[in-house]
Amino acid sequence: MKHIRTVVPRYFQFVTFSHRWGEREPSLHDIGGYSMYNMSAVGGWGKLQALCAVACERDYLWAWSDTCCIDKHSSAEVQVTIGSMFVWYRQSALTIVYLADVAETASLGSSEWFSRGWTLQELLAPRNVVFYTRNWSLIGASKLKEATGIQRQFLTNFSPGMDDARSRLQWASSRRTTRPEDIAYSLFGIFNVHLPVMYGESAEHALGRLLAEI
Repeated sequence: MKHIRTVVPRYFQFVTFSHRWGEREPSLHDIGGYSMYNMSAVGGWGKLQALCAVACERDYLWAWSDTCCIDKHSSAEVQVTIGSMFVWYRQSALTIVYLADVAETASLGSSEWFSRGWTLQELLAPRNVVFYTRNWSLIGASKLKEATGIQRQFLTNFSPGMDDARSRLQWASSRRTTRPEDIAYSLFGIFNVHLPVMYGESAEHALGRLLAEI
């Protein structure tokens, strides 16, 4: 029994993926019933194939990507996902960050990844994070504090909640999202709040609901 309790959790450890969306990202419906490695390596397919290859090299059997592991046609699933995203990244064994705009000789902080709204919780939630460059080479993360403006203690041991709310809002203030209201939704996990997701509302209204909860 002790052996089972050791082996089973290890078997189901999973990797989460953090990246900037690009062209031709495969969706849940795109990959259903297909072998991913038999698909073209163009665009998001190649990125997904590389993610799985890196996960396997690190001895993980499961990987989760927001592009193809969410049914975006289901509003109920989107609501659950936004409410659960922080926890999923926190529970992952490893988060792999892919910086498509960073070459081997470039600095970590030059990536647009550091200016996006959703990637803030994808940085703070995981226990373990590794960064890869455009060509899938590991890049050091010693300059994370300079790249993010976030104090080192939060980068290494972040707890969701409303403590030091001003700092948390400051971290997000220079970030942006494709859909305006996502700038508020992307902070739900960081503040550990559970609010309805109402796409179509203004960013001001969404932020107002969040601030009222805080």
